[in-house]
Amino acid sequence: MSIHLTPEQEVFVRTKLQLGKYQSAEEVLEVALGLLDAHDRAESEWVEQVREKIDAAICTSDSVPAVDGESVIHDILHRLQQRHQIQG
Repeated sequence: MSIHLTPEQEVFVRTKLQLGKYQSAEEVLEVALGLLDAHDRAESEWVEQVREKIDAAICTSDSVPAVDGESVIHDILHRLQQRHQIQG
């Protein structure tokens, strides 16, 4: 397989090589691909955790009575007004 780098990518790789941390362009690419793999795995784990939390919330919502959104907002505003009056 051959790959073609943009001029910016070539400068990036050359800079890494000049700094002496990497011995070859292949080594730079190996590290980059390893980081990409780790990122993809972490993202997949995060998505799975979010799905589990959503499923748990759905299960919980089945056993909790519904709440009227307008009433909740009214209660929040009322509590904020009370705090403001106490602090004011």
